[in-house]
Amino acid sequence: MKRILRYILSAVLCLTAFGGCMKWDYGTKEDFAASGTGLFITNEGQFQYGNASLSYYDPETRQVENEVFKRANGFKLGDVAQSMTIRDGVGWVVVNNSHVIFAIDINTFKEVGRITNLSSSRYIHFISDEKAYVTQLWDNRIFIVNPKRYEITGYIECPDMAMESGSTEQMVQYGRYVFVNCWSYQNRILKIDTETDRVVDELVVGIQPTSLVMDKNYKLWTITDGGYEGSPYGYEAPSLYRIDAATFRIEKQFKFKLGDQPSEVRINGTGDRLYWINDDIWSMDVDEERVPVRPFLASRGTKYYGLTVNPRNGEVYVADAIDYQQQGIIYRYTADGKPVDEFYVGVAPGAFCWK
Repeated sequence: MKRILRYILSAVLCLTAFGGCMKWDYGTKEDFAASGTGLFITNEGQFQYGNASLSYYDPETRQVENEVFKRANGFKLGDVAQSMTIRDGVGWVVVNNSHVIFAIDINTFKEVGRITNLSSSRYIHFISDEKAYVTQLWDNRIFIVNPKRYEITGYIECPDMAMESGSTEQMVQYGRYVFVNCWSYQNRILKIDTETDRVVDELVVGIQPTSLVMDKNYKLWTITDGGYEGSPYGYEAPSLYRIDAATFRIEKQFKFKLGDQPSEVRINGTGDRLYWINDDIWSMDVDEERVPVRPFLASRGTKYYGLTVNPRNGEVYVADAIDYQQQGIIYRYTADGKPVDEFYVGVAPGAFCWK
């Protein structure tokens, strides 16, 4: 609900003036040389405060560096850092309410380019070196961009979706097709043909599928939050869905209780184990036929807001947003749930990207 209300406010104030909420004030720059394995954390910050930030953590040394984008480039990241993707040594940081995607060197954190004039960008997915898709909130289009030229080249129209209720989120590719979950006020998974850049099919699931992953068996997994009580778009018990990517049909639905708020379904590096947030942190094997009765990690009484699994060793990292106003905390656990480390990052840490 917090996330919905935040984006309603940002859309009203900023959507009609691309980039109007962003001001880059250049200052002192620092030099970084972060070679080797590491973890980026995108910290959303507070809406309209322009205090989104990027943190970098070295799992081997257990050292964290905060505000690395600002320190490397001399200006702030912007308003609402939504997600980050790495391709060929370049990190693509999606800054939602500033309507920009920054391309950075993943070792020096310095900007190498940017894509602007986006509406309310959420995630970027690469089709090739010269084509990527960018999903949007409050827009019935998915943007097509050329990453080499840092420019928008076209759009994918999403059927039966109005601008004011438009929502496309995370993307997973299977062969020539990209699947995308439609979250806010939506209940569908879309199937896009990357050769024609058109939506060719859709699958109805529960209300508001929050995230999307694919396992070792080429099964798609999405988790719905069920909406909220009083929503004009409906309110129901959430569910976890297993979908066959080849047939694009639901194979299994795991139901939660009405009032539960599951989110952030994630998968480990071998593609055989799922994780998600539902107050606690939960985990199960992809071949299980029922959800577990006991959590993988119990809640600490604050707000678990982000989740990732180290693809190399299965360690689990959990972001705690606390109150969305102060610095958040990242908790690091072994693959069997033993605590390893914890460290402070920026305000409202929400997403991760492994280097």
